[in-house]
Amino acid sequence: MQLNLEWFRTFRAIYETGTLSAAAQELYISQPGVSLHLNSLETYTGSKLFDRSARRMVPTEKGKMLYNFVVEPLRKLEIAEQHFHKRSQSERPTISVGMCFETFQYTLEEHIASLPFNLIIKFGEYPQMQHDLDTGLLDLIITPQKGNQKNLQYVPFSKERIILVAGNHTDTAAVEALLEDGRLAEVAEFLRHQLWYSTAADMEYLKNFWLKNFGEHPDFRPNYIVPNICSIIRCLSGGTGFSIIPEFLCREEMEAGHMKWIWSGAVPVENTLYFGTRKKTMYGQEIGTLQELFREKWEKT
Repeated sequence: MQLNLEWFRTFRAIYETGTLSAAAQELYISQPGVSLHLNSLETYTGSKLFDRSARRMVPTEKGKMLYNFVVEPLRKLEIAEQHFHKRSQSERPTISVGMCFETFQYTLEEHIASLPFNLIIKFGEYPQMQHDLDTGLLDLIITPQKGNQKNLQYVPFSKERIILVAGNHTDTAAVEALLEDGRLAEVAEFLRHQLWYSTAADMEYLKNFWLKNFGEHPDFRPNYIVPNICSIIRCLSGGTGFSIIPEFLCREEMEAGHMKWIWSGAVPVENTLYFGTRKKTMYGQEIGTLQELFREKWEKT
């Protein structure tokens, strides 16, 4: 029997999704096709790779060992396939960019239709973005965090200021009076007992702001954990509650009177935003176009 590399792709999909049906959906093949690939690979290796249950395919020890051997080579093969397959002269280049959802909405979304190249946007955690940039799955990332990969470079282009905001129906007279008098310990105590909005991803904003201005980590949990900062802004706009978020994302709502700017902090909290790219790239022109769009947007803020 001759080894087929597609068996390994199928094996990885089953391992990562946990079921034959989910693997079939990911690979755009039939479930019987997935079963055939797995059976062929198990026959070839002479080992049972999964224990089959009603709900999940559980990898055996041999299956775990095989996964660890093939996952990185498969990843590299897919990168090679992406970058080196034969292209026609008229084919538009495709650029993959990683950033947070809010940055995409604020900066790039309005320009998508006018770009002279294809664009793939990926959202996720910054360390994963850095890894994907280093391995070639991404061509550009927008990040407040710099990695230490030798193959990558980071160019600063703007800053984001983190502020305390509230919905415009929130009674903020008491906290504003405390801030006016500089009674920060009482400000912290007051804020602990208010309604708070956050996201799982932006808890760092709250933690950093609280630590720098009150000298301790926040000892409370937000009342509402929502999908993204845009959700926070929609919830607070015309409503009640507090949050700590980047100023540029809620500026329009504050100018319209739907939200209140409460405090920038006794110690301002700012994050530098970077363009992350590989030092050598074949998409310098396309990346330059995107970078210029970002610079133009941030210069207006």
